[in-house]
Amino acid sequence: QVQLVESGGGLVRPGGSLRLSCAASGGTFSGYYMNWFRQAPGKEREFVAGITWNGGSTYYADSVKGRFTISRDNAKNTVHLQMSSLKPEDTAVYYCAASYGYRSSPRGMAYWGKGTLVTVSS
Repeated sequence: QVQLVESGGGLVRPGGSLRLSCAASGGTFSGYYMNWFRQAPGKEREFVAGITWNGGSTYYADSVKGRFTISRDNAKNTVHLQMSSLKPEDTAVYYCAASYGYRSSPRGMAYWGKGTLVTVSS
């Protein structure tokens, strides 16, 4: 059983930045792809970014390419999402998730965190 706990969410102004973190425990962290999803009110949960076991490859939704960066530190069992140039449309609950390989669907995730809220508003 893997536990994932997100942190770093909050209220930011459009154009601002936030760094989300996800701490993992209860499993072999390096054995998982790590991912970020987000879900805005009234919308489906959508894939944001993913990173391979050792961080060699990353994947991003078109909506965040060039603005968000995913990274991981296997020694610390953490994954991060650096968000910049934030837009109101980025407002959502952001979820950390672990998978056994690349998956862009929520159904491909093995474990989920409970989420952290990011609100982008002026």
